[in-house]
Amino acid sequence: MTAAALRALHHGRAADDPLVLPGPWDAESARIFAAAGFPALATPSAGVSAALGYADGSTPPDEMFAAVARIVRAVEVPVTADLEAGYGLPAKELVERIAAAGAVGCNIEDSDHHSGALTDAGRQADRLAEIRAAAGDALVINARIDVFLPGRCGSGDTDLAVQVEEAVRRGLRYAAAGADCVYPILAPPHVLRELADRIGLPVNALAVPDGPPPRELGAAGASRVTFGGGLHGRAMGAVRALAEELRTG
Repeated sequence: MTAAALRALHHGRAADDPLVLPGPWDAESARIFAAAGFPALATPSAGVSAALGYADGSTPPDEMFAAVARIVRAVEVPVTADLEAGYGLPAKELVERIAAAGAVGCNIEDSDHHSGALTDAGRQADRLAEIRAAAGDALVINARIDVFLPGRCGSGDTDLAVQVEEAVRRGLRYAAAGADCVYPILAPPHVLRELADRIGLPVNALAVPDGPPPRELGAAGASRVTFGGGLHGRAMGAVRALAEELRTG
């Protein structure tokens, strides 16, 4: 499975038919999603970390890459991997490790998971440009934009207009650096179209419990929809219910 195949899935889609990428946390969940007919998958760092016994953001890189490799080997569809901020790896090494795992896409976020601080936009753009240069066309880069996460946008944290302008500013820089799509995580659905139009790249939206379903997110402007750790959380909810049934039955 190639990056070109994954990249092509982002384009030419109807407004109510975004690319829906379920988030497998292990090989078996990946097989289930692929067998259901999804054309590609997107590993979530939160779900994979939980399955490995770690808090989100705390999984050692070697274990994350090994988990991604197991997922890739289990299916015959393209897999893109959530690699947080890239684990501090130099761009060349990061790209080599993604390729060794067999993934053809990656998420790279622009804030520090532990401090919550946004990375300087210029420095992040330079990082993305280095990854693009190292990968060539062999990697679909999904540049996450974290300004809509609580506490990330400073004094404008509760001002949606400030958040949108900062998201556009960052998105344009990331597009110029070679990103294939942008991921303004937790952006309100009603600003997705504006972000897509002004940045000029496909926009990834996060589907959350009790939020709009994928088709509505597509109609709102998203070309691609992912779920973060949400699907793993729902599956573990079913396991908890089963455990309670066994305990009380």
